[in-house]
Amino acid sequence: MPDFWRNSGFHLLDRSADGRLALTDDFLRAYLLRPELRPIEESLPGEVAFHERLLEEPRRAMTEADLAAIEDADTRFNYGVWLRFRDRLVAAPSLEAAYAGFFAAGSIDVPPLFLDQLAHIVLRNVLDGVEDPLEARAGEVFFREQKVSIDDGRMLLADLETVEMHASGSAYGSLGRLIVEAQTPMKSVNLDVLDADNAQMYWLRDQRHDYVVAFNYGRPALKAFARVMERWVRHFAGVEVTIEGLRDIRDEKWAWHIGLDAHATGVLNDLWRGEEVENGRLQRLLALFRMTFADPAAMRPDIAGRPVYLALAMDEESVVHMKPQNLLINLPLARPT
Repeated sequence: MPDFWRNSGFHLLDRSADGRLALTDDFLRAYLLRPELRPIEESLPGEVAFHERLLEEPRRAMTEADLAAIEDADTRFNYGVWLRFRDRLVAAPSLEAAYAGFFAAGSIDVPPLFLDQLAHIVLRNVLDGVEDPLEARAGEVFFREQKVSIDDGRMLLADLETVEMHASGSAYGSLGRLIVEAQTPMKSVNLDVLDADNAQMYWLRDQRHDYVVAFNYGRPALKAFARVMERWVRHFAGVEVTIEGLRDIRDEKWAWHIGLDAHATGVLNDLWRGEEVENGRLQRLLALFRMTFADPAAMRPDIAGRPVYLALAMDEESVVHMKPQNLLINLPLARPT
């Protein structure tokens, strides 16, 4: 089975008997070796000593006095943020529990990048052993922003960071800039579209994030995205669900929905309330889904057996920023007895 996403940090972690990810010192050391925390030649003795103590013992409790010994204010701030994040990881029984705990607490006190990184790592665990490379590429939507473009009726998603990296003229030259400005279809820049017929090529470029996928209704990549969401829900909630694409929602007894991003949440809320939604907002909806529970008893009793509708959307800049945590915190699960 092809390995993939080796840059996620997944391989630095252990896996417990229940399939959850267990924190290791090597995983924490990898953060300490990032440019944001690693001392440079000009670093002063207090910072160097602080870093060396943590490298030797990554879970070591550091006091305010220890932080105060770091000479540079920006460096002190960076370490304070990382220590807060580290302490949450150390206190949790697994990385999955730590990830879910950030949202259950009701207040996010770490940079969004850290949460995207956790989603990346956890999803690598969720997809371990996956055979369909389209599921891996569709899974990138969970933790990497996507730029949307329309080409001959195809709704194409490209990795935003990759597009912006090439927009200055490197690699794709001025053509990359045209994507950013949404002036030119992606077909014109010769970006490779990953589909069923060439999906195996993904394993050769899985860390380059340079494959485009079509997210239209019925396309293989959209179906793969639905399967990834099924796996994500099963892994975290322990319930079996089936998720399938929809063209529209026609349900007079519409009972529950989950927006997969901020814009989709707002549109679904307005539609559910029966409010008129401006056409421009509707057009930013990229995909609709219906989720059904294999066991209705796993749902809240008041809506047991009813479908749950999902939506994914882009913002005004044609960027998709999925919030995979919404699939966890907004699931209509029955309360444990």
